[in-house]
Amino acid sequence: MNLSFRQLQTFVAVMRTGSVSEAGRSLHRTQPAISAMIAGLEKEIGFPLFERERGRLIPKPEAHFFMEEAEFLLDRLTRSTRTLQEIGNLQKGRLRVACNPAASSFFMPRVVAGFLRDRPEIEASLMMRSSPVVTDWIASQQYDVGFAETPEPRRTIRSEEFEFPCVCALPKGDPLEEKPVITPEDLDGKPMAMLFDEHKVSTQTRAAFEETGARLNRRFELRTFLPALQLVAEGLGYTICDGLSAVSHEQSFGSQSTVVFRPFEPACVISMSLMQPANRPLSMLVEEFSNELRKEILDLLETARSF
Repeated sequence: MNLSFRQLQTFVAVMRTGSVSEAGRSLHRTQPAISAMIAGLEKEIGFPLFERERGRLIPKPEAHFFMEEAEFLLDRLTRSTRTLQEIGNLQKGRLRVACNPAASSFFMPRVVAGFLRDRPEIEASLMMRSSPVVTDWIASQQYDVGFAETPEPRRTIRSEEFEFPCVCALPKGDPLEEKPVITPEDLDGKPMAMLFDEHKVSTQTRAAFEETGARLNRRFELRTFLPALQLVAEGLGYTICDGLSAVSHEQSFGSQSTVVFRPFEPACVISMSLMQPANRPLSMLVEEFSNELRKEILDLLETARSF
């Protein structure tokens, strides 16, 4: 049995209006076209639904029984069509985003909020974890989009890299605020808040101090730059952090911030990546969000380079 949407639609219209001519008017079709559609439906199901009396169609008991099923099917098809249209218009679906702590405090929530503001039917997951965990989530296809520190190349991940410059964060009002560029000599022996030894920024910072002979006084060891910036705000030290964390801090605190950022030399950089699963196609929704996120990352990078 191969019933068509148009056959069901025609049958319901005839049942509701009680007339072939009225059904034709409601569907903008001719009476012969309506009659032919009903005849085709009856041939398909194998038994008559109407008695023919002087050009009129009189519903049989089987027609009344079938009417309930036909209405249900039409309603389901209509809702399914509407859902497909909403998916195609990026108004329905699910978006799963993961990012590292630096992006989670302000940047990524702002991007997600902007993207979803006029899409109330889209469900979203926004999770913050360390960069290695974000990478594993993308590789295992648990999340659609990831933004974190660039991992080693993996066949299961499609990655686009962005290099962010590192800057020196110092307390507002500190004498070093007058300097346009901060060097290891300026921080000689001063208390520093740094990430764990293996982190790329820590490695580059140590190398910069060793190269100039300045004394590196690591007072605080941390997992992320967010608490490091808070320690700087409290006047307890200085930190060399990535530009993403610096921009996020400024956007979060605005004029209330008690932290000042200055370029640091010799240059230190950190690579961030926009990541997607490589072994499955992306939905139109994820593609659109990724394009928007890419634009926002480039704007963020421009701001980070302006310190």
